[in-house]
Amino acid sequence: MKYRISANVIRRLPRYLRRFELLDRQNVEKISSSALGERMGLKASQIRQDFNCFGGFGQQGYGYNVKQLRDDVGGILGLDKTLTAIVIGAGNLGRALIANFDFAFCGVELIAAFDTSKAIAGTRLHGTPILDAGELNEFLDDHHVDVAVLTMPKSATAGTARLLSNHGVRGLWNFTGVDIDADLGDTLVEDVHLSDSLLTLGYYLRGRTEQPGEDGDKL
Repeated sequence: MKYRISANVIRRLPRYLRRFELLDRQNVEKISSSALGERMGLKASQIRQDFNCFGGFGQQGYGYNVKQLRDDVGGILGLDKTLTAIVIGAGNLGRALIANFDFAFCGVELIAAFDTSKAIAGTRLHGTPILDAGELNEFLDDHHVDVAVLTMPKSATAGTARLLSNHGVRGLWNFTGVDIDADLGDTLVEDVHLSDSLLTLGYYLRGRTEQPGEDGDKL
């Protein structure tokens, strides 16, 4: 079943999933929308409204079952279907993601990384094979890849995005700092600018008094 809901609600779902994972590790069995809102910096009404987009969860007077809602939110995010991913660019950022980011938590299997450096081609990093960038075309012909994580130099971004899209890669997680504006058909692009978060934080630290987010959502 496909849900027609706003992008803002979709972007809050991972926060809910992380919170329920934490609550489960803390052996919390149930929680009310008010208590959940206090922990997350959200209004209880916002939480109920978000969950009502999917038919509603919990019982009045009981609250939300932590394990059940964790599984429900995971199901909505499609974590029951594993996506395959590759990293393009095994420099500092690419290697940091490979070594430290929990792809499995997001339902993603990292199957390879590519780099132009001959010095690291043929090696492995935390079990992920690092291949020569010249092998990318052949690899894409032989393997199903859902997501490409882009951490290569900015100058190579547009051309690489088109190549990946032409080979059927359906999603690009772009860390290059360059927005991908090209028409890539059905390929979805998530441009990630780490500076955006720091600039937003700086806005509030530099004497601004407004509270973050119209609905009380934290940064």
